[in-house]
Amino acid sequence: MDASHHSTKLNDTLGLIIFTIVVLTAPLWGKLIGAGYPDLLQKFAIFGLFAIGYNILFGLTGYLSFGHAVFLGIGSYTAAWSFKLLSMNPVPAVIFAVLLSGIFAAAIGYVSLRRTGIYFAILTLAFAQMGYNLAYSVLTPITNGETGLRVLRDDPRVLDNALGVQIDGSPVGNFFGIEMTGYRGYYFCAIMLILGFYLALRVFRSPFGMKLVAIKSNQTRMEYTGYNPRPYLLAAFVISGMYAGLAGALMVIVDPLAGAERMQWTASGEVVLMTILGGVGTLIGPLIGAVVIKYFENIFSAINESSLQATFNFLPDWLENIVITIVSPFVGDGWHMTLGVLFMIVIIFMPGGIMEAISRLTSWIKRMRG
Repeated sequence: MDASHHSTKLNDTLGLIIFTIVVLTAPLWGKLIGAGYPDLLQKFAIFGLFAIGYNILFGLTGYLSFGHAVFLGIGSYTAAWSFKLLSMNPVPAVIFAVLLSGIFAAAIGYVSLRRTGIYFAILTLAFAQMGYNLAYSVLTPITNGETGLRVLRDDPRVLDNALGVQIDGSPVGNFFGIEMTGYRGYYFCAIMLILGFYLALRVFRSPFGMKLVAIKSNQTRMEYTGYNPRPYLLAAFVISGMYAGLAGALMVIVDPLAGAERMQWTASGEVVLMTILGGVGTLIGPLIGAVVIKYFENIFSAINESSLQATFNFLPDWLENIVITIVSPFVGDGWHMTLGVLFMIVIIFMPGGIMEAISRLTSWIKRMRG
């Protein structure tokens, strides 16, 4: 038992070191696949963090939430107001965003977790839609409605003014003199991602994480053994919501604008796709799923009819028109069609996601060597 525990701890430490190296060197290896520029790397880190947090709820307990985008939006608006009222330093923005998202997650989770299965999913979806409608049209003095909440140069910022910090030009996040733009913004997000991954690792290996897995395996049996699963489920829901709030705050830190579209149900659906595509219940799978989806989004959404014509101009005119007609619905604004096809292929042939594919490939290589 001690030897097994020591081996697991050693593997976790080694995995964390490798993970840290890969994240910190992303600007280098990202260039090899055309993903080495800051904006895309920031998306990798932010949505990877969002997916890792979501996996603590969905992957460990099996409870499917379609409402986590509401916490993403709460984190964004909280960070924006922190920038407007307090300081352009991202530290207060992160702290308040995580805390407020946790409070709302506790309230929403307390109500939603009274039901299970599809009823739980529908309740979370209803809360997300309510949050979007409130942000879009009802709470416009707080959210600025469809225009979005933008951080302006002449905002009060009482802490910055008290410390004599001057804003020159457009306001951007400033971490003790380091502007949160470009690669510096990415590395701030990367540090948050590494910390988030480490905390998720600790949750997975803790007795608390084991109880969450027990809930997923057989909640009724757990109740018969004398455990009340609801406090554990609520804790997982709150932790997951706080991850989403942190991701929302990071969006504003690298781009000081918060909009209601971040609370739409489609954003919740996207993190579900990321988690399933990468591998539900695995540590690294949701992050891989987030990277794959954002990478393909970057490629396919940039393709338009002109680029298709340039690509297929070697074909006869009649065949070129047919090919472009078939391909065009899957690129540009319709790139989600490509994502849908990819998702169906994965679900049908590899229900365990990309991590299952990696596992199969590893097993096949071992058999070939043996």
